[in-house]
Formats: sequence, structure tokens, C-alpha cells
Amino acid sequence: METAEYCREIEAYLCRSNEGHLVRIVGPAFERVCGWAEQGIPLKLVYRGIDQYCERYHARGPRRRPVRIEFCEADILDLFDAWRRAVGVSGGDATGEAPPETTEPVSRKPALTAHIERAIARLVTLRCTPVRPVVLDAMIDEVVRELEQMQARARQIRGEARERLVDELARIDRRVIDASSAAIDETAARELRREAEAELAPFGSRLAPEARARAAAAAFERLVRETLGVPVIAYE
Repeated sequence: METAEYCREIEAYLCRSNEGHLVRIVGPAFERVCGWAEQGIPLKLVYRGIDQYCERYHARGPRRRPVRIEFCEADILDLFDAWRRAVGVSGGDATGEAPPETTEPVSRKPALTAHIERAIARLVTLRCTPVRPVVLDAMIDEVVRELEQMQARARQIRGEARERLVDELARIDRRVIDASSAAIDETAARELRREAEAELAPFGSRLAPEARARAAAAAFERLVRETLGVPVIAYE
């Protein structure tokens, strides 16, 4: 996608998020969005960052002014950092230059028990969601039982025992995402793989074939999680 088209798509989405109010991306805002295109930030991440900011903004009460793209930057960059970690793409933009610094505080991981509790809640929600493949139901029930047992242990353990529990969470996470990827229908899987390749396109020249294959697989799994609502169970 050309940079100008990338900016137009974001501007159109921002206007829709502002209930049709015209918010132009010009001047310094345009340069900022062009920088996102150069870094290779996928459009879907930009949209999600806009959504996150708008949700918080509207939750504070009646709208006072239109949401501008600059307000959403911290959310977008946080999402991009998480995406890069998930798919294994190193820092910097598609040309190899370092991204601009941000003064936003680095987010901290939740407590282990809180993480497990959240994973259980999201799995229970997934179990009741009509978009889930029904073949996952038995596995979801089994994993919820396992996590409930682990949650009770997580409050007390320390040291090596805690590390073993974290490793166990990673194994469970791999089991869940493998099953979810296998359960999604073939047509949807092909579409998600095409989307994963499109996300990685700006980084193609920087990735060796093996690294690109790993990144494409990770991007596909991330999209499966997003499509089905599968939580991250690994404690990372």
C-alpha cells in the first residue's frame, strides 16, 4: 500500500470513529502517520489503537471535541510493540531505522494469579461465543480446570516452582493455539494467512527466509487469536 493510500484509509477510519465528523490528517499529523507507514505498522493495529483511545475518551463522559490521530499514537505504538514481539520482528522501521522514542510509561505485567484469572475468564467467554469452533469446547473445559488448579498454587509458590508453573502455562498456550489454528475452517485460514503476509510485507527485505516463515506463522496465530477471541495463556 502506498503511503498516501495508507494515510487516506486511516483518515477515513478516524472520521467514522468520530461519528462522521471530518478530521483531516495534515501537517505534523500527516508526517507522523507517514512515519507509521515507514515503520510498517499494519492498518488493523492503527484502527485498534484508535478504537482503544475512543473507548476511554467516551467513557469519561460526553464528548467535548473530535478525537485527533495524535491522541491515539501511544495506543498505536504500544500495540505495534506487542505485535512485533508476537511475530518476532525486531525493532526499527521497514528501512532499518529506529522508531521515534515515546515518553509513555512501559506497561507492566499483571501478577501471575491475576493473569491466570483473566485467562480463565476469557476462556469461559470464548466457550459461550457462537463464533468459536464447537470442536474446541472439550479442550476449553479441560484447560479451564487446569488453570483453576494452577491459580490456587500460584498464590504461594516462589523460585523454581514458579518458573515451572510459568513453563506449564506456555505449554498450555501452545496446545490451545495449535488446536484453534487447526479448528478454523479452511477458507478463513487462507484469508488469515494472506492477511499475515500482508502485515509482514514492509519487513520482507529485512527477514531471512527462515525468520520470515517463523514471523508469518506467528502473525497467523495472532490473527487466529483475534478472530476467535482466544486469550494468551503464556505468561510473557
